[in-house]
Amino acid sequence: MSEALNDLAAYLGEKLGNRLENAVVVYGELTITVSASAIVEVVTFLKRDAQCQFISILDVCGADYPARPQRFDVVYHFLSPRQNQRIRVKVLTDEDTPVPSIISVFPGADWYERETYDLYGILFSGHPDLRRILTDYGFEGHPLRKDFPLTGFVEVRYDDEVKRVVYEPVDLKQEFRNFDFLSPWEGTDYVLPGDEKSKAN
Repeated sequence: MSEALNDLAAYLGEKLGNRLENAVVVYGELTITVSASAIVEVVTFLKRDAQCQFISILDVCGADYPARPQRFDVVYHFLSPRQNQRIRVKVLTDEDTPVPSIISVFPGADWYERETYDLYGILFSGHPDLRRILTDYGFEGHPLRKDFPLTGFVEVRYDDEVKRVVYEPVDLKQEFRNFDFLSPWEGTDYVLPGDEKSKAN
């Protein structure tokens, strides 16, 4: 499989030229990076080319790297049932620069792009209805950004007792972000009931 992906990467490098910024095969998957201005042209090629035939869009999502000038990756996943291959396409952007929408090529990207906008604040130019899709009415900010604060916002819910929609402050506990991956049986200074039986043998 890795040989087929390397062949595909070489083929894409030949066909896409300078529109292809990077191609790498890692963990048995091909990831290509393209410029935002070329994304529509690249996904059109991936869909229509006889050696690619990536006709199914699986996902569009974001990734946030706040330390970079172009802090966001927009990540597209495609499947070619004919070739039995998957490909990941990445585009880098910042908070203010919109990425061209690909719904003219893949109409199924509509909701994925809306979700990416809602959760990361990544803008998509040419999208016909770029509204929030998962967060509440009047929600401020983008909750999957790494600098998004966990407190100080309000949530909306219907209160059955007062028979109306109510706004309440959100208070997410910080300690739930710190995970201890040790088993509860490891790292203890005390003897658990039953341990004396295992040491008796």
